[in-house]
Amino acid sequence: MAGEMDLVKLRRDLREPAEAYVAGHTHEEFDAACERLGLPVLAREEGATKRKRFERCFAALPDDGLSAVAERILGLEDRPLDAKTRNVIQDGLWAGQQVPEISVRIRREIASALEPQLQDLIEQGDRFWMLLDRFWVLDTDLSFLLNDGTGLRAQIDQHVFRNPGDWTVVELFEQLGALKADHPRFARFLSALVSADVVPDVRLQWRLIEILNPPLQDAGAELRETGVAEGYPVFTMVSTHARRSRPPRALIFATLSKPDIRIGDVLDLDIEILGSRNDVLFYDRPIDGDGLLWRDLHCWWKDTRRITDDAQAKKSLYRRLKACLPARLVDGKKERYPAQENLFDLYYDLHARDMPGLPALLPEAWVHWDPKSIGARGDAAMTHHRMDFLLLLPGGHRVVLEVDGVQHYSSADAANGWRDAKADRQEYARTVRGDRDLKLSGYEVFRFGTVELDHRDAARELLQGFFAALFREFKVVPQ
Repeated sequence: MAGEMDLVKLRRDLREPAEAYVAGHTHEEFDAACERLGLPVLAREEGATKRKRFERCFAALPDDGLSAVAERILGLEDRPLDAKTRNVIQDGLWAGQQVPEISVRIRREIASALEPQLQDLIEQGDRFWMLLDRFWVLDTDLSFLLNDGTGLRAQIDQHVFRNPGDWTVVELFEQLGALKADHPRFARFLSALVSADVVPDVRLQWRLIEILNPPLQDAGAELRETGVAEGYPVFTMVSTHARRSRPPRALIFATLSKPDIRIGDVLDLDIEILGSRNDVLFYDRPIDGDGLLWRDLHCWWKDTRRITDDAQAKKSLYRRLKACLPARLVDGKKERYPAQENLFDLYYDLHARDMPGLPALLPEAWVHWDPKSIGARGDAAMTHHRMDFLLLLPGGHRVVLEVDGVQHYSSADAANGWRDAKADRQEYARTVRGDRDLKLSGYEVFRFGTVELDHRDAARELLQGFFAALFREFKVVPQ
């Protein structure tokens, strides 16, 4: 997997384009320009030049704010970066992302496998050019000014588009720099290559996937369908050795509050749950290839709670799991949201007969945890930190079920029952970004709208079909 982000280098790479952007504004516009980039805004010192003002603001930018500034600089449509600077910043920003490492040998094999489909890509015309422009440096300042046919853009036009067969795909990859590009760039390039933005033909998309995945799988990777956009499949390169391929080391779920955690032994990842054990459930037993079954959870509960009666243990465990479902105050009384409650109740009701040998449905399972509060860390400290429901299925598959209320796509105040909810693109973007992160980490994510589950009878029919299909897909049978 790719390495860690070099924050010192990223800060150095961001300095010049950030300063150039701010310098293009007047003193009166300076604060607004800094805010647009996400830089701290400091009080103006008497007689300070714009350069000095910028140096103070940039120096005050904390390391954990560098990524946001990089994203904003890359997104400046009115001040686009040259391709070389753009790529340098992108490489620094992407360096910390977990992507499969694809060797030069495998990249050559991928290029060779693409050879029969090169003409199909050429026929995409501007779409293919936009892909190349998006990821590679096709023009240097000198080649752009001279326009003498020696630049890479002109050579690609001559040897790939005008005279097909002059260059093989391997030669094209070599000239682009794709054979030795950083792993995140190459992964994104291949994902974009099979996207509908480049090939708006579903059959051609899947044909490319069939060609690319065999060599990728030799490297422990594959292009996997991770979503749908405008009716077209969206593919992302993921590791076939992702975390889902090995058993979980720890499982924290059904929490009534944010867990208070301490690492007892860092080398062994020995997690200790502080405070009341009733507020946080911590399953610390091995989870084998069959996943986490209800009978396993039941036995753990009996042992840790020292309950001797099976029926009593079953009822108390069920009540404890249900107690953590989100709730609201209605006329001073605590009331659970019906959508989440229906999903939880109906899963166990629909499968009551076979439940001991089926995967347990775990509510409020934690996938990320930050020891600091939102006030100390910022909103990112609690973003997509836990899942509504988690199923650990046979074969190491991790399935996440999310119930989306208006808070997932709108901005409003929960205190007034979301009556003032308005569509919020930023909130929706955070939701889908969380989905991508989970999928790239090896989780399968399925979302339900609250309107689908609010009424028990309709929810029963929907969930009966959904779980039947889910179990078929993942080969789940009662053990």
